Amino acid sequence: MKHLLIVYHSKTGNTQSLAEAVIRGATDAEVTQVEVRVLRAFAAGPEDLLWADALLLGTPENFGYLSGAVKDFLDRTFYEVEGKLSPLPYAMFVSAGNDGTGAVRAMQRIANGYPFVAIQEPLIIKGTPSEADFAACEELGLATALGTQMGIF
Repeated sequence: MKHLLIVYHSKTGNTQSLAEAVIRGATDAEVTQVEVRVLRAFAAGPEDLLWADALLLGTPENFGYLSGAVKDFLDRTFYEVEGKLSPLPYAMFVSAGNDGTGAVRAMQRIANGYPFVAIQEPLIIKGTPSEADFAACEELGLATALGTQMGIF
């Protein structure tokens, strides 16, 4: 059994609704060999990263950056997993009030130190999510879970 970790933060509810779509995709009936663990950023820790075979991160864009909670998760886990973590496939979804690029840039820099390996371009959802945005998030969850199940990542 493979393991997919989904970590996110939401204050207004937009990132929560995107995360729910990601979770729907990751737990689709086609996914039979992947256990999915979903945690809010403040609840996730180093043991969760060590457990994971792949990671999906969800964050709102706050002041052109990652949310404080997601940054806190990354800060609290870095040294604890340093040298113990194999390159971990990851992707991210951003609920953006602006353009989301600041949050993406910050995550890309952090990912270089972990080591996280991007498996797709970040999914940036601007403003209130649409049905197409939810479908893209569901596809992200499904693709990540199936890729993990098949050993592609």
